[in-house]
Amino acid sequence: MNTRILVVDDEPLYLRLLKVNLDPEGYEVITASNGEEALELTSTKNPDLVILDVMMPKLDGITTCERIRQFSNVPIIMLTARGEEQDRVRGLNVGADDYVVKPFSVTELVARVRAVLRRAKNQEEETTQSRFFIHHNLKIDFARAEVWKDEKPVYLSATEYRLLIQFAHNMGQVLTAEELLGAVWGAQYREDKEILWVSIARLRQKLEDNPHSPIHIVTRSGLGYLMPPPESK
Repeated sequence: MNTRILVVDDEPLYLRLLKVNLDPEGYEVITASNGEEALELTSTKNPDLVILDVMMPKLDGITTCERIRQFSNVPIIMLTARGEEQDRVRGLNVGADDYVVKPFSVTELVARVRAVLRRAKNQEEETTQSRFFIHHNLKIDFARAEVWKDEKPVYLSATEYRLLIQFAHNMGQVLTAEELLGAVWGAQYREDKEILWVSIARLRQKLEDNPHSPIHIVTRSGLGYLMPPPESK
């Protein structure tokens, strides 16, 4: 079965442009022109990826992304207007995995699509000798890609989960921003610090009792980030 991509944009030009360029790549492209249609198609068609414009009628892309995250961890790429940094940050904060700025290069967009789908596939195939990982009040079930805090499930997007397991698999080691960006998003993202900062902040909000005094993901100023062994002070 071909990988299915849902493209959501109220501008017919962009819908045609994306379909014409993604079809030859072997993707099955379905389209929606507003957020309400996007929610319906995400729940009924189970796309492997959603490309979601921010500025749309009825439901804007930010609200649509937030509602999708209530029932699905499908990877989401947001399309934002040039210079709208606030929209990019808001999109990442509500669970988007990546963003592309309009007007965009088709080559860049296709590369981003491949990278996001590859990360999602790697998450599904992630294996480890030990099924469970425990760090203080946090528990990861690698077999099911599930995370628990204080024995309660924590909902993470595909990218958030991928970022978390980088820390779990490298517990006690300082990971630079470039290493994390390369491992989680891909080599072409190694300079995109903003997407990492927002994702770490969002993870801390979900995992830490006090995000301003974290125990799971700690900053080492000027060096990077690490998950300290539980015995560390």
